Amino acid sequence: MKTAIVTGAARGIGLATADILRSQSWHVIMVDRDAKELQKQAAIRDQITALCHDISDPEQVNLMVKKVMANRGQIDALVNNAGVADFGPLEETSFAQWRKVMETNLDGVFLCTQAALSALKSSKGTIVNIASISGLRASTLRVAYGTSKAAVIHLTQQQAVELGEFGIRANSVSPGPVKTKLAMAVHSEDIIGAYHDAIPLNRYGSEAEVGHVIAFLCSDQASFVTGQNISVDGGFESTGIGLPSLRTDDHLTK
Repeated sequence: MKTAIVTGAARGIGLATADILRSQSWHVIMVDRDAKELQKQAAIRDQITALCHDISDPEQVNLMVKKVMANRGQIDALVNNAGVADFGPLEETSFAQWRKVMETNLDGVFLCTQAALSALKSSKGTIVNIASISGLRASTLRVAYGTSKAAVIHLTQQQAVELGEFGIRANSVSPGPVKTKLAMAVHSEDIIGAYHDAIPLNRYGSEAEVGHVIAFLCSDQASFVTGQNISVDGGFESTGIGLPSLRTDDHLTK
């Protein structure tokens, strides 16, 4: 049975991806720093190992990979999904906020990949990094988040170029607006309407729709796919830059 590490797996896209991989006979290492939620989700699932670690900390990342190798002996796929968002105007974004985003969204991808690299070479495994449509098109309030995700897309290409000779594939997935509990809690009716108008498919995506693309890239069906970024966004990337509803003074004050 193949083994996949999925970071940020306690909820959202990470949890959906873990469930899809499980349904495809993978053993999934669910990694998250939210111990309570991780244990809650792990308790109702089989074919998983739950590890509570902060992937922005090099020592914790190295320990996590050591545990995986001791328990499973192999890593066939690494899904770098863990991420944080801290939205705000550029002039009001502190360096501490900037670093908080970069530590998880970018440093975590680098650290997990580096720690797992020996195992991935042995298995000729695959890396899937979760970026964002915000890394492809600029939008208000996303100076740290968007920049971190743009860097993830480029880092993915660096991985593909350097690791291809070892049989390792590296790709990124850029979700567009996804109907998560958090998004629905913070998106006002005018923002939801604006997204629907800007997305050719006229709706938000689901966590599972993103997860299925991630699972495909982990699979042998994608054996000649590397160095690519796949947008799972209902066509949002093709429609222009930014949303007027996010540029109003009224929204910036909320």
